[in-house]
Amino acid sequence: MKKSTFYLTPAVMLLLFIFSVTSCETQTKKVTKTSAESTFNLTTTKAEIVAANKAFMTFFAAHDSVSLASLYSQDAKFMMNGTPAISGRKNIQSILSGIMNSGISSVDLITIDVWGTENLITEEGELSLFVGDTVVDKGKYIVLWKKEDGKWNLFRDIFNSNLAPK
Repeated sequence: MKKSTFYLTPAVMLLLFIFSVTSCETQTKKVTKTSAESTFNLTTTKAEIVAANKAFMTFFAAHDSVSLASLYSQDAKFMMNGTPAISGRKNIQSILSGIMNSGISSVDLITIDVWGTENLITEEGELSLFVGDTVVDKGKYIVLWKKEDGKWNLFRDIFNSNLAPK
């Protein structure tokens, strides 16, 4: 019986070398990506969102529409019952001032859940609106938060009442 020998041609050796190098490079990219993703912590982010909501409630109770609007991104949209979406921080500041001047004295926000990525977070929550100590409305909201300059800003703010329409 004849013994066969296997020889690798230079072309095959080159292809194997290229394959092994690109495999290592792909593996390195995966590790790097995983390392970058691991720096994002949803629990920490939720705490930041809850803190931003506390600032929102404080500014609202103080009738400080300018500081309140500063919590929104420049390209934000504010979407409430019965009106078209209000776009932009300046217009949102104006509508918030109108809401405050309508007699609503404070708002209570309760974060139910958050999920998302290091640049965009979705928050689900419940709200109560007050005139003095009296609850005049309860509802729910969804906010998309966008990270800008290391700070979470409201990017899309939509809410509605739990009360039946009149």
